[in-house]
Amino acid sequence: MNLALLVPQIEQAVTGDHLHAPDGFLAAPVAALMWLLTLAVLAIAVRRTNQTLDERAVPLLGVMAAFIFAAQMFNFQVFGGTSGHLLGGVLAAVFLGPWAATLVMACVVGVQALLFQDGGLLVLGANIFNMGVVGTLGGYALFRALAAPFGEARSRIPAAAAAAWVAVVGGAAAIAVQLAASGTVALEIVLPAMLGVHVLIGIGEAVLTAAAIGFVATTRADLFQLRHASAGGSARSSSTA
Repeated sequence: MNLALLVPQIEQAVTGDHLHAPDGFLAAPVAALMWLLTLAVLAIAVRRTNQTLDERAVPLLGVMAAFIFAAQMFNFQVFGGTSGHLLGGVLAAVFLGPWAATLVMACVVGVQALLFQDGGLLVLGANIFNMGVVGTLGGYALFRALAAPFGEARSRIPAAAAAAWVAVVGGAAAIAVQLAASGTVALEIVLPAMLGVHVLIGIGEAVLTAAAIGFVATTRADLFQLRHASAGGSARSSSTA
């Protein structure tokens, strides 16, 4: 097999304009494992969201899902015909918290696969994990780690931008590992190919995330308090239980 010819096909199908992997690129055992991991995370997300989400934040879930869904329809060019679009995992987590944001991203990726055939159904678990779980849980953890030492209000935008960039690169690394584990292409070939594109796409993600958070900070700064209210409600519930 000429791997030099295979890599451009993988890049076009997987990184050409998004991280939505099509069916046939992952081996059945790998796709099944990713489904199990994703379903386990979503089950935890449902339970944690039910326990912690402030009622005032419920409408924001729908608004955030609709915004991310619409924003993902617009691509930005990177180079050589390669383009990217907003993923939005970190953006959603900054407003909703990581668990509610994970559910939002799962809905967005699922609707795209079901209605627009944007990514395969057999590998939907992997796509949700790569674009949702990595961005919401991993990205939010990094956001908190970067923002906490300086105070979130002052460092929210740069921390979110950095976390958004890492989330894109992390998602690309995850799918590269999955492709290698499936025997589709060797890791030493697919990983540099994926990262080489997504380190640039991640810059676009960081800029869009920072712009969206900056806009909300100047127009509806109170929305950031909904996540903190949910966390506070969780603590109160735990203390009274």
